Amino acid sequence: MAASFKKTQAKAYPKFGETATRDSIYWNDLTVPVTVKEYGAITHIDFCPVAPYYMAVTSSARVQIYSPKTCQIVRTISRFKEAAHSACYRSDGRLMVVGGEEALVSVFDVNSKSSLRTFRGHNRPVHVTRFLSDNVRVLSGSDDKSTRIWDLANEKQIINYNKEHEDYVRSGTTCMTSPDMVLTGSYDHKAKLFDTRVSESVLTVDHGYPIESVLMFPNGGIFMTAGGNIINIWDALAGGRLLKSLTHHHKTVTALTFCSDYQRFMSASLDRHVKVYDVTTYQVVHTLDYPGSILSVSVAPDDELVAVGMTDGLLSMQRRKDSEPKDLKPVKKNSYKYQLQAKTYVVQKMDQVVQHKKREILQKYDKSLKKFDHSKALDEALQLKIQRKHPEVTVGIMQELMRRGTIKAAVAGQEPKTLCMLINFVRCNLTKTEFAVTMMDIANLIIEIYWSTIGQNSFIDSALMSLKKVVDRELEHIKISMEVLGAMDVIFAAANSKQSNSTDVAVEPLKSDLS
Repeated sequence: MAASFKKTQAKAYPKFGETATRDSIYWNDLTVPVTVKEYGAITHIDFCPVAPYYMAVTSSARVQIYSPKTCQIVRTISRFKEAAHSACYRSDGRLMVVGGEEALVSVFDVNSKSSLRTFRGHNRPVHVTRFLSDNVRVLSGSDDKSTRIWDLANEKQIINYNKEHEDYVRSGTTCMTSPDMVLTGSYDHKAKLFDTRVSESVLTVDHGYPIESVLMFPNGGIFMTAGGNIINIWDALAGGRLLKSLTHHHKTVTALTFCSDYQRFMSASLDRHVKVYDVTTYQVVHTLDYPGSILSVSVAPDDELVAVGMTDGLLSMQRRKDSEPKDLKPVKKNSYKYQLQAKTYVVQKMDQVVQHKKREILQKYDKSLKKFDHSKALDEALQLKIQRKHPEVTVGIMQELMRRGTIKAAVAGQEPKTLCMLINFVRCNLTKTEFAVTMMDIANLIIEIYWSTIGQNSFIDSALMSLKKVVDRELEHIKISMEVLGAMDVIFAAANSKQSNSTDVAVEPLKSDLS
């Protein structure tokens, strides 16, 4: 009985590069983003602190409220004549405060969408609106360079910090644990910490760039400022001491937000990246890529939805895979007699059990090898889909042909197109250590067979010239490496000689003492 054909086994090589960490696994566990085109640039995104964590998206002259489960619009607040800014929920999720180009600060009931309060006093667009943690006061920051605190009950201004900043106030936040702490950032490069019981700022830090976003830890002891491509982390308890500067973005950082129950924070930038940081080490643990420049980012309190707003009006929403609803299909049951037969029959000692072998599916190159069509097997292994995604398979076919002693016959007589593909494959993989030996053998074989045909086909000549450049560059690298290795040998030899001399000097007094 003839032995069955053994499929080509591609050797598994260790993969080098980014190792899988808990954070990368966690943040890669997101579904394909749901993309919605809004009416204008998405300047702010805020999640309701109370379940089911509805999402408020500020874009153009409206605020769209999305459901986190369906990613569909459930409500729209459009009572604005001009662009709206910075729509934010109150901690109980019942009210929402919104600024805008009309220089007004409006408070809405989320369920009825009715306007409850309108604060007038700013004379330029209002880009910052927040509720203080006591839920009865409102913070606003405007392009008129002022920061104001409003009383929600009587619709009056409590305090006006109009002599602090020297440029537009474009970012601000409040402290979760203290109802009197307020932090603002301005285009004058300054971030100021206010105590609403005092008529002036209590702390000022210089970021060095126009500040686009600020973020404060829940206890208020540490806060962050973002502007330019820099994120600065400050210690408020130490008088505004700079703890760390992060420069992982290439363009302006536009937004900061917390995630993972305040164990991580995110930064978004115009370079189309969202980076996730560890709050203990301030190191980047993961990066998310997006198709456009990013203006805003926010994460649901339960981490089940990541929302990103871009300058071109695209809103990207990604849910966590574990939270996706699964369609449970009923399992088809077998008939009673087949269930009974499978469960009741017991194999006896005298029975001869015949194993059912499934038909083995062979790849095209294995079928060609089985038929001893070696040239076609090499052609199949050089298909772009295989050689780009699985180069180890192509190399495995070449090694099998070498083992059979038919590699020369397979390479000879190739069509110009296939020969160019073979040369380009050798060129791309010649510098990889796991493939280098095989690629050098194939390169020598190509030159040996097709030496006499050089100059007859421009495409083959071009491919061979590209291969020569790679070989020359690799030889230059080897030469430099050998020079460095030689210099290191001299250094190590000198260090060893000094160490041996010092040992000899220490031994001489010891000998004299013993004598």
